[in-house]
Amino acid sequence: MECPFDTKPRWERRKDARPHELLAAAIDLFVERGFASTRLEDVARRAGVSKGTLYLYFENKEELFKAVVRTSIVPVIGAAESSVAEFEGHSADLLRKVMQDWWERIGANKVSGIVKLVTAEAGNFPELAKFYQDEVINRGTRMISSMLERGIARNEFRQVNVTQMTQVLIAPMLMLVTWKHSIGPCERGELEPLAFLATFLDMALHGLLPATHVVAPAAV
Repeated sequence: MECPFDTKPRWERRKDARPHELLAAAIDLFVERGFASTRLEDVARRAGVSKGTLYLYFENKEELFKAVVRTSIVPVIGAAESSVAEFEGHSADLLRKVMQDWWERIGANKVSGIVKLVTAEAGNFPELAKFYQDEVINRGTRMISSMLERGIARNEFRQVNVTQMTQVLIAPMLMLVTWKHSIGPCERGELEPLAFLATFLDMALHGLLPATHVVAPAAV
């Protein structure tokens, strides 16, 4: 019979948790300060470890940023790719599911600030911009395009320019992230993200579906 208690010494449990704690601290500081203004010693301090300990796991700030993206954003894209490959229902329902899952797993959480960070600082850090382009933007774009191609192939969507429509579908997600992380003297106004996405999808699907198809309103 397995012991129900964790018998590892406290210091060993702490060591096992350090990469996760460092990544959580890095997300906080990258979103709060931006990439350029975040210092590794501040990440270590926020995580409750020494700067030397941080270097045991991450060679530099660039590698830490890549690890944040690969552990918090890339898996969500992977899950969406699996949904597209395995989904058996109507493509309109698939599109709703993927966009709502994106908001719940990325948009509604602090990690969504990484999206705005990249938009704001990409010009100053071209290597990181290329990394993000390859691992997030290109892969996410292909995933959304594949949903459109699926719908067209199954005669669930009408013939559209897939490249352009993909960008149309991405735009409101970027807008929500910008809204969520915007600060300043101007009021952001009342905006309910899930209701916004439902309204956008209702409009988009009326443009995508064949004229004979009636779109059932999505539950908000």
